Amino acid sequence: MQILKLNETVPFMRYRKIAMVFSIIMMIAAIASLATNKLNFGLDFTGGVKVEVGFDQPADLTKMRQVLDANGFDDAVVQLFGTSRDVVIRMGERPGVKAEMLGNQILDILKEGMGVHVEMRRIEFVGASVGDELTEQGGLAMLTALICILVYVAFRFEWRFALGSVFALFHDVLLTLGLFSVLQLEFDLTVLAAILAVIGYSLNDTIVVSDRIRENFRKIREGGPEEIINISLTQTLSRTFITSITTLLVLAALFFKGGALIHGFATALLLGVFVGTYSSVYVASSIALALGISKEDLIPEVVEKEGADHEEMMP
Repeated sequence: MQILKLNETVPFMRYRKIAMVFSIIMMIAAIASLATNKLNFGLDFTGGVKVEVGFDQPADLTKMRQVLDANGFDDAVVQLFGTSRDVVIRMGERPGVKAEMLGNQILDILKEGMGVHVEMRRIEFVGASVGDELTEQGGLAMLTALICILVYVAFRFEWRFALGSVFALFHDVLLTLGLFSVLQLEFDLTVLAAILAVIGYSLNDTIVVSDRIRENFRKIREGGPEEIINISLTQTLSRTFITSITTLLVLAALFFKGGALIHGFATALLLGVFVGTYSSVYVASSIALALGISKEDLIPEVVEKEGADHEEMMP
């Protein structure tokens, strides 16, 4: 493998057209999946009943699922909660059946079917109206975040960077939602929190890259916009790589050892960090370059003002 010298740059922008075509194809596929398969919303959004039970010994989840299926609860989702003796059971609401009555039915079924002592810990009911409200509030939260980011980046840097940043964030969110739609993974409040975290992580990467591009536009007098962007991306490459790898290591530990309750959260963040790193390099920078970013847009007009003031002072 060829080792880059200090004075060499990686030609990222040479492949920007290929990257943009790839991104557009992936976004179209994600939109198509969301339109056809839709998202597999969890009980937080659709409404239903969550029952937490405790055992005196490690629970046999496979046998629990078989017992519940045999008694008409084939839609029940059985997961460990905290320890191997604590289990949470999620299922859709039954018309005309109260949550407390439904929990008692499940408790009796488990005691009879598994032949072990089962203790009821908690019963929680989420109504469909609450689920609709959560869906609306979650969508508004993401939309508000994107609008605030657009305003901030436009004020902090330049409107071309703002459009590139917001499109990159939209790209990251859409691909993450597309993965959950394609694989039909459960989308609950923890996944929504992960989506918002992805927006923050991706924005941080984009801000670092944008700041270095602006700095190099002001420092480097020779070279066109594409060359300066390549230099900036190369200079931030080590920082981006180290940050992404360390974050992915933590998320991998959560994904494999964190348990089923945060599996969706870890999955969304794993994809989001990977896609966010890619978009900060190729999507945000490529859009700014395509919109015609130049040195004149980022260099303040201090020299011209000083020259004008000097002419006014001369007799």
